[in-house]
Amino acid sequence: NIEPQYIADSSKIERSIIGEGAEIYGEVYNSVLGAGVKIGKGTVVKDSIIMQNASIGDNCSVEKTIIAEKCSVGDNVKLGVGESKESKLNARVYAFDLVTIAEGSVIPSNVSIGKNTAIKGVTTEADYPNNLLDGGEFILKEGQA
Repeated sequence: NIEPQYIADSSKIERSIIGEGAEIYGEVYNSVLGAGVKIGKGTVVKDSIIMQNASIGDNCSVEKTIIAEKCSVGDNVKLGVGESKESKLNARVYAFDLVTIAEGSVIPSNVSIGKNTAIKGVTTEADYPNNLLDGGEFILKEGQA
């Protein structure tokens, strides 16, 4: 029983693979979206991999980002902003200007996340000084899957 995709009339998709059951209300370019992914209105996804059952809110900018399964990204979030800085966590793994978000993580609304970053766990606005996770930084919440 495969669910159909829903592609809104206002959405744009180019050079992308979209899994079954996905709901696209925004724009998707050069990306791979897994089954059950939701992309909100006004959101633009470029050069990214969004794994199954992840949801991204409205008016987001997602660039060069890997979002694992069952993640939730709020509204007005910008992923992959600013200058390229070396990762303080692991410069060999978190490289190529990617934003990496681990399975089941939550990104609150109204935050910006720089390049070569890693996030794991349920984060809140308090985890983002000035609503920003600068390039090369990371948030790893202990004791969370």
